[in-house]
Amino acid sequence: MLETSWLRAFAAFADHKSFTHAARALALSQPALHAQVHKLAEAVGAPLYRRVGRALVLTDEGERVAAFARRSLAQQAELVEGLRAGRSRSRVVLAAGEGAYLYLLGEAVQRSVRDARTPLELLVRDAAGTLSAVRTGEAHIGVLPLETRPPRLVVEPLARVGQMLVMPEAHPLAGKERVSLRDLEGASLVVPPGGQSQRVMLDEALRAARVTWEVAVEVRGWPLTLQFARLGAGLAIVNDFCRLPPGLVGRPMAGLPKHTYCAVRLSDAPLEGGVERVWKRLLTGGRGQTR
Repeated sequence: MLETSWLRAFAAFADHKSFTHAARALALSQPALHAQVHKLAEAVGAPLYRRVGRALVLTDEGERVAAFARRSLAQQAELVEGLRAGRSRSRVVLAAGEGAYLYLLGEAVQRSVRDARTPLELLVRDAAGTLSAVRTGEAHIGVLPLETRPPRLVVEPLARVGQMLVMPEAHPLAGKERVSLRDLEGASLVVPPGGQSQRVMLDEALRAARVTWEVAVEVRGWPLTLQFARLGAGLAIVNDFCRLPPGLVGRPMAGLPKHTYCAVRLSDAPLEGGVERVWKRLLTGGRGQTR
């Protein structure tokens, strides 16, 4: 039997990936928290986390236990609320990137927010963070670009999204209907920080095309990227679902792969209630979009 206190302790640890911060959040001592996580690991018969360098990361078993713990605690809270208030409203947590919220999911989010039965919480995460949030049960549903199907997840494609080069209206390349990687020779680009998936893709594509370029500024998120492009800091390559502010034009970018944005959820979690309603709205509002 898994004790509720163990599940609560591990859910907090999964949130923080730190015994110090999780113990502080639960108002427990670190030894007490560590003991509860250890008992849970013994009960399930598998290690729940491991150390990678200086960081603590969940194992595959730890992700499954974290998802179960959060689901169990949420069900307990929902039961108590229902008994006390006569009805309960289960909260639905959606994780996605800022750009997906702004340019892809607006209709589905708006409809869900208007649904009084379904309190909606939005987590803003990059692709890796969104995937982790779903796998550990921190989010019920995630939306992110995927090209392969991760294990333990239901995956439904929403939109096929290409890349475009964004520049001021007066830029010489604005006169072309379509631009290529070779057109970027010597350009200054507004790009994501190193290690981000979009940056890795750009680095590899430009290197393969033997294009010499330089970093104008490194920023996170499409809105800030577009703002720096509007200010003339450099050219930018963004998903072509982005809506451009006045003064900027976008041209299709040849030689770069398209992304498939997908909705994902845990395969072993029940699809019911508010989660089912939000899931169906996402599929209705996004599926079939091709840019």
